[in-house]
Amino acid sequence: MVSGTMETRDLEYSYRDKKVLDRVSVAVRKGEVLGILGPNGCGKSTLLKNLNRNLSPESGCVLVEGEDIAGMRKKDIARKVAVVPQSNEIRFAFTVREIVEMGRMPFQESFRGSDSDDLEIVEEAMELTGVRDMADRMINTMSGGERQRAIIARAIAQTPEIILMDEPTLHLDINMQFEILDLVRRLAKERDLTVVIVSHDLPMVARYCDRMILIHDRRVFAEGTPEEVLTEENMRTVFSIDARYEKDENGMGTVRLFGSCRKT
Repeated sequence: MVSGTMETRDLEYSYRDKKVLDRVSVAVRKGEVLGILGPNGCGKSTLLKNLNRNLSPESGCVLVEGEDIAGMRKKDIARKVAVVPQSNEIRFAFTVREIVEMGRMPFQESFRGSDSDDLEIVEEAMELTGVRDMADRMINTMSGGERQRAIIARAIAQTPEIILMDEPTLHLDINMQFEILDLVRRLAKERDLTVVIVSHDLPMVARYCDRMILIHDRRVFAEGTPEEVLTEENMRTVFSIDARYEKDENGMGTVRLFGSCRKT
């Protein structure tokens, strides 16, 4: 199996008696930026949590590079898959460097600190994400965008094949949203990383993702390129909006509303 690939097969998950995911099968290709979209409460974050075994499906499976993660150690999963969570709030007084160094923990034996190779990887991750000059700052004193860069640097320091991102631009202002996703896409292309982004932000995902999966009524409703997925009919059915997918003068995708929102 090619490195950097991931798939689910007939994955099902319920919270108590409420089924959230119903026979969901998706494939993530190496080196792509894949968007998982859907309205709030559709199960997209639940799907992401199953992808790194924070949750375990009641049936079906998740495969990373062809191996069922149900039988993998957490440390071995973390060597292949890094996560950028929805919330970047960190209440403890860690420096940026200490946060990024945490990305090396899956590769370290118990009670052994960072070696020279680890430190070199940490420095490179901070340089790539533009936080090297902030290395000695306390993470809990930084802005949301600065913290998000540090969290992405931690993920890069894991040297993963796959990065899972849950609403990575939530609570950021519009300029910082573009800055963060520009960074993510650049790193994906330069490092041949596979990136999965869960979001409900149609215009942002349309701009940055190579391929999309639309979740609706607990299942995969549509899958393909932004042009194929973000049809007027699909957006009206899933999001109850009148909108169309367009490309701007730079060839970047976007979604434009052309009618009033409808009640769900």
